Amino acid sequence: MPYNPAEIEQKWQKIWQQMGLDKTPDNADKPKFYALSMFPYPSGNLHMGHVRNYTITDVIARLKRMQGYRVLHPMGWDAFGLPAENAAIERGVPPAKWTDQNIAQMKRQLQQLGLSIDWEREVATCSPEYYRWTQWLFLQFFESGLAYQKEAAVNWDPIDQTVLANEQVDSEGKSWRSGAKVERKLLRQWFLKITDYAEQLLTDLDKLTGWPERVKTMQANWIGKSVGAYLEFPLVNSTEKIAVFTTRPDTVYGVTYVVLAPEHPLTLQVTTPEQKSAVETFIQEIASESELERTAEDKPKRGIKTGGLAINPFTGEEIPILIADYVLYEYGTGAVMGVPAHDSRDFKFARENNLPIKIVITPESGEIELKEAYTEAGIMINSAQFNGLHSTAGKTAIIDYATAQGYGKARIQYRLRDWLISRQRYWGCPIPVIHCPNCGTVPVPIDNLPVTLPENVEFSGRGASPLAKLEDWVNVDCPRCGTPAKRETDTMDTFIDSSWYFLRYTDAKNEDIPFQFEKVNDWMPVDQYVGGIEHAILHLLYSRFFTKVLRDRGLVNVDEPFNRLLTQGMVQGLTYKNPETGKYVPAENVIYKEDKYYDKDTGEVLSFFFEKMSKSKYNGVDPLKVLEKYGADTARMFILFTAPPEKDLQWEDAGVEGQFRFLNRVWRLVSEYIENKPKQVKKIETFSKTDKDLRRAIHTAIKEISEDLEGDYQFNTAISELMKLSNALGDNKCFASPIYREGIETLLILLSLFAPHLSEELWQALGHSQSIHLQPWPKVDPTALIVDEITLVIQILGKTRGTIQVPASADKNTLETLALESEIAQRYLEGKEIKKVIVVPGKLVNFVVV
Repeated sequence: MPYNPAEIEQKWQKIWQQMGLDKTPDNADKPKFYALSMFPYPSGNLHMGHVRNYTITDVIARLKRMQGYRVLHPMGWDAFGLPAENAAIERGVPPAKWTDQNIAQMKRQLQQLGLSIDWEREVATCSPEYYRWTQWLFLQFFESGLAYQKEAAVNWDPIDQTVLANEQVDSEGKSWRSGAKVERKLLRQWFLKITDYAEQLLTDLDKLTGWPERVKTMQANWIGKSVGAYLEFPLVNSTEKIAVFTTRPDTVYGVTYVVLAPEHPLTLQVTTPEQKSAVETFIQEIASESELERTAEDKPKRGIKTGGLAINPFTGEEIPILIADYVLYEYGTGAVMGVPAHDSRDFKFARENNLPIKIVITPESGEIELKEAYTEAGIMINSAQFNGLHSTAGKTAIIDYATAQGYGKARIQYRLRDWLISRQRYWGCPIPVIHCPNCGTVPVPIDNLPVTLPENVEFSGRGASPLAKLEDWVNVDCPRCGTPAKRETDTMDTFIDSSWYFLRYTDAKNEDIPFQFEKVNDWMPVDQYVGGIEHAILHLLYSRFFTKVLRDRGLVNVDEPFNRLLTQGMVQGLTYKNPETGKYVPAENVIYKEDKYYDKDTGEVLSFFFEKMSKSKYNGVDPLKVLEKYGADTARMFILFTAPPEKDLQWEDAGVEGQFRFLNRVWRLVSEYIENKPKQVKKIETFSKTDKDLRRAIHTAIKEISEDLEGDYQFNTAISELMKLSNALGDNKCFASPIYREGIETLLILLSLFAPHLSEELWQALGHSQSIHLQPWPKVDPTALIVDEITLVIQILGKTRGTIQVPASADKNTLETLALESEIAQRYLEGKEIKKVIVVPGKLVNFVVV
């Protein structure tokens, strides 16, 4: 019977589901292993990135089950977000309906891959049963003083009068819908105080020995710890002061100006009447720019004088106050001191704005010529009593002096800012607070959770958030005093939902609490987390933050959520692009002739290369078409074989065909054995050379594959070992030997991680009643790896003349004797004088003759 993947895979997926094969065991008598893939957004269709991610985690989960672990391998849906709301605007489909349809479709697609997922623990973040507990957790933060409101800038569409997400602002800073130039506007918004945990989040990176160094470095840079000084510059003729943070207090005598963020509360106060019009115009221009635009390295820094003056308290000099686009109010103190002689950005800014430049640090070798800023350490000059001090020591001396004089103090500052979680959208988790004119901000009582999203909503993409327009939903009585009050109409950032979902999986059906303490601490932390490098910062950082807060609330007893992290590489497709126009061309519009690719419509020559799969680049491959043609097992094998998991993978149809041919060879190999196997297998008293060689091949495969699947998960080399074992079995078809049956069964067990359907079908055909996926992982027999004989190379004057088989234990003298007595040596040494014999044990004997 030929290999028919479609028939086999449907059959076994149904049987496994009926058996409950992938259900998480309740017994605690085995060690636990929590294998988790980052859950997907339900866009409606799987892409090859999904296939790679989930297949990697599935192989790990299957391996750990066979190694005797009780395994938790769940799946869910990161289901809130903007696309569903856009669908409601564009197609008139309610977000909940659109999302539910997509979840159902993607779940069917995932099940076709043969993933060993416990679907009984499935969660969807848009379900009231889930976001009830998201709201409960928010209130934990609120009660801890870690959730608060303050004004912050948002993207504002002045035509539609609505807040826009960053994704809704195009590269020119215009609204995706109205085309209006987007403005920055201050709104009162909710934040979580992640900065309270900045130091823990940074230092605990050292505990994450199972994480890629690249990811840890990215998080450390994002947290951005800086050690320096907080200094205050008094305003002339005012009691107000401008506060700055600097990592270079040793340069303070070289401060020749200070710069405020345009949004800084002091900006208008320090602006003189003569400069008022120019300053207001500048502020209006900056208001339309995003944070990224304002801080881009390659963009010229723009600034303007306010007319105001501050005093450098160290020199007593009056210095100008400017505002500039590169200073952000949300970062640090919202002001910076300008030291143009010793900061590259300040140097360029000072030259462009005709500001004074004062040297206060020189190299130890002598003076400098100011063609550019001198930013290295050196000797302090023009710095009063600190002259002659090395600048490294000068930092501490200046801070001590500032503290004593009341000018400032030592400070540690972080680049990390508090997490803005407010979204002026409908399709998100409602923030469970009520604003009362008497009581202020009041949490919704726990018994009243969840605050559910109303369904009678109109989506236009214009005006305030859809929730803010629903008076029946917004207007409620204060739960504390009964006064008419209003609900919070912002919803939460979707990163909130994904910052704790891994905890919910441990107790997914609990209706009384988000998770039971004993269950969550039994399964946590996640032993292996798999996902894309694009989540290296936000999702992973927020999840670590959540875990630490919940630990401090006594809800979990782990410091970190993920023990090991694997960031899989991207899946790339062959891409065609017109080098002149920059336009991508679909493969069906490409013709190949004379070693070049041409656009079928225009005849122009195209460049071709591999690039991340994307609809816009016409280089995607539909997983469903691959499954339909080759089956899930082939798709899994190709995904795992073509590249190590952390590297990018280039999709090539020839490689897929290769894996399909290999599985067909395995099918034929096992089928042939089943047809020819004896009714009774005789016990072997003494192993023949063929038996020993085959047994060595079997246990070498077990050893090598076991090693490949630990540590860095080298699936590609593990599959290569499977191919070697398959070849060994194909070359030694001793059907009557029990060693051959051992080889066939071992091949299938090892293969079952990668091609679960084919392996199960052939396992059952061998006569087994229990599933192959319930078998223990094979153990290596060290005695089977011992080599009795080796191949010895015979050389004459360094040239190979042949080989002989010799005992593996033979010493140098014995090897020389055996080589000399061989027919090869006799033939080539006849009539020649042996001058010297070189013996390399285990490899060769070389005769040097005259």
